[in-house]
Amino acid sequence: MLPSSIQISGEPLSGAEVRDICRGLRDNAVRLLSLRGCRLCDRDFGRICRALAGATSLAQLNLNLGVVSSPSRIKQLAEALRTNRSIQSLFLHGSPLTDAGLALLNPALALHPALVALDLGDCMLGDEAINLICGLLPPDGAKSGLKELTLSANPGITPKGWSRLAIAVAHSSQVRVLNLDYNPLGDHVAGMLAVAVASSRTLEVLDLEGTGLTNQSAQTLLDMVENYPTALRSLVLAENSISPELQQQICDLLSEGEEEEEVAGGTGDTQEWERGREPAAHQRGNSSWMCPSDPSSQMVLMTSGLGDSLLAETEM
Repeated sequence: MLPSSIQISGEPLSGAEVRDICRGLRDNAVRLLSLRGCRLCDRDFGRICRALAGATSLAQLNLNLGVVSSPSRIKQLAEALRTNRSIQSLFLHGSPLTDAGLALLNPALALHPALVALDLGDCMLGDEAINLICGLLPPDGAKSGLKELTLSANPGITPKGWSRLAIAVAHSSQVRVLNLDYNPLGDHVAGMLAVAVASSRTLEVLDLEGTGLTNQSAQTLLDMVENYPTALRSLVLAENSISPELQQQICDLLSEGEEEEEVAGGTGDTQEWERGREPAAHQRGNSSWMCPSDPSSQMVLMTSGLGDSLLAETEM
């Protein structure tokens, strides 16, 4: 039997559902487990963590929107990750981790052999957390690290923290996608990020939606795109005080670069990754991003195929 996915969203989990989830994990029959916004008791959360510790087929784990809601649950998840060897994508968006919680989780994240995508958006993080996260972006030539990092909506991070992250990104040999949307970055931080992008040989996607940027930032980014060869293919600048003309100029230049690469080397081998991160707009009302509608309360089982491109890339 091919591995399947279990997706339940925004519902209380019954004892029977928890038993089925644990059985599927122990039988290595689950490739994707998503319990986004689900409500369950601490005992059942612990049962699921113990089951996923030994799961060898699980590639993606989505616990977005408050499932990891206490220090005890953070410790249980960390213990499971110390044993698990298969999870490649971990989504904790909207969890009240704080810096202290990430400190509990970080050793397991840093030692995990397969983890390449991490969503810590809206997790109440600050500069101390950034210091830990930079350790997951090792410098060029060191061990492998994250390829996709989401830090959306963490307003407690200061310019000092963002500058440290920019340095780590500039020297990382792995990171390809960086989502910083809905953080109060401003033009100064955007300038540091432009330097990081210009230095990076791998960063392809940078999301700066709703980050308090102005035409000053856009001009710096335009100069970077126009004058320095980079791997960047997508730069999101919506919901900022940037003129449509500047945004279009940047978009056109990035499109030209991508077309030139396709002519020179074919269509390229960039993989589409399975997405589990939350749109930052899920709590912000009027925004250009809309949160996709949730499935019904029933458990959804689908045959494999989810995340195959991510697996193909990491197994190369």
